Amino acid sequence: MLISSIHGKYKTISIVGMAKNSGKTVALNHIIGETLSLGITIGILSTGRDGESVDVLTETEKPKIFVEEGTIVVTTSTLLSISDATVEIMKVTDYRTPLGNILIGKVKVSGYLQISGPQTAKEIKDITNILFSLGADMVIIDGAIDRKFSAAPSISEATILATGAVLSRDMNRVIEETVHLVNLFKLPSIEDSKAREIIEGLMDRGEIAIIDKDLNVKTLDIKTALSGGRIIGENLRDDSRYVVITGSLIGKTLEDIILTTDKYKNVDIVISDGTRIFVSPKDWIMYQRYGINVKVLYPINLVAVTLNPYAPQGYYFDPEEFLRRTRHYVKDIPVVDLMLGGV
Repeated sequence: MLISSIHGKYKTISIVGMAKNSGKTVALNHIIGETLSLGITIGILSTGRDGESVDVLTETEKPKIFVEEGTIVVTTSTLLSISDATVEIMKVTDYRTPLGNILIGKVKVSGYLQISGPQTAKEIKDITNILFSLGADMVIIDGAIDRKFSAAPSISEATILATGAVLSRDMNRVIEETVHLVNLFKLPSIEDSKAREIIEGLMDRGEIAIIDKDLNVKTLDIKTALSGGRIIGENLRDDSRYVVITGSLIGKTLEDIILTTDKYKNVDIVISDGTRIFVSPKDWIMYQRYGINVKVLYPINLVAVTLNPYAPQGYYFDPEEFLRRTRHYVKDIPVVDLMLGGV
């Protein structure tokens, strides 16, 4: 049971898909069914739009979300009017989306429902708190494509990653991409408590800085690291210990640091969490071989990986082989194919 990975341990869980049609909605429906059998009241919200029978972008069929009686849902006025489930509106929020005002309601008659919700981290946290205040025991955050920030520890306590054949016709590439993201989510955190306190302050202020071994801070006069790799490299010294980067970390930044100095080998590059890294699997391995070390302030708690061996384009992988091979490379985290009965 997927619920065994989260029930009684975490109250906010995000489900993040590596791409559209990677099996995120199947995982969500699975959890909804399992929580019903356990008598758990769940709240559901999405950082995009989900539950439509045909994907609005790819025009491919996709599973719909079936919500049970008693579930607390976040949706919009437009989507509520075209859903099968009967929902009693409990609160109309001040947040708006292109699909109308964000509403929170309790399902009175089970049925299919499209959900949509807030777009920013702050709004997600606000809506999550409202769901708890209205009686939810657990909140499931449905992370939209390209919004993996819903996995960030500041938003959810645990994350389920959905991956599948939709990423590529090549099973090896799908597994490679999946293992890469799993590894980014599991990056080690900064353990030195004094350094953590300093780094937290820098990140709160959005400052890019270099910290030496005595914890002295040199703030760099750049607003983003995206094109600041050379400046970072030029300011590294023999006693440098940490490079603190707010925002995203991309390959170009790492490349420019490497081309500027070799002193990067003695420092830890620190980012907020693994969702902030945008580097391909092959480049990531290359940078690590060059001696790049990256740590995070907040590690992501990945509790399960779900597999979807079927792609909407019509091709598919052998489910048992896909499951076996992915489990071989993903260690210490449950990997399940829910269509195979959750094995």
